[in-house]
Amino acid sequence: MKTQVFSLLVKNNTGLLSRVAGLFSRRGYNIDSITSGTTMNKSLTLITVVATGDTQVLSQIEKQLAKLEDVVDIKILEDGKSVCRELIMVKIKANAAQRAEVISVADIFRAKIVDVETESLMLEMTGNRSKVEAFLNLLSGYEILELARTGLTGLSRGSDSVFDLEA
Repeated sequence: MKTQVFSLLVKNNTGLLSRVAGLFSRRGYNIDSITSGTTMNKSLTLITVVATGDTQVLSQIEKQLAKLEDVVDIKILEDGKSVCRELIMVKIKANAAQRAEVISVADIFRAKIVDVETESLMLEMTGNRSKVEAFLNLLSGYEILELARTGLTGLSRGSDSVFDLEA
């Protein structure tokens, strides 16, 4: 099984995200992560979809996505040829004695403290999937009150692989 990141440039039309998700569900494919946001051209949206499967399944996903009417272009974000990141926010139960320990873990991972209460800390951290997982593993010894993850998003490296936003 292989994980693949698809970057879709799509027309920003009503129901677009539903059609993309529907394509996956109709064919029994799972979406590991999906993020979406408008580009500099407000009529276009960039959707990043992460899926896992064998080579044949991933190829079929790409072909089916290309058939969607609103899809302008598709790029595969490959390791080493792209930069992919995820944002997480985590609220940890931490009294005054534990706070210094949590802050030192946050410093190691360049996480930001975005909220402090008497019995909790909220941290924000951005990184690739392995960094996020390593950060969460180090925090597993503390009581995690809440956790939110954005899902993976990314861009290809260099100027040769830039989407044409005039489409």
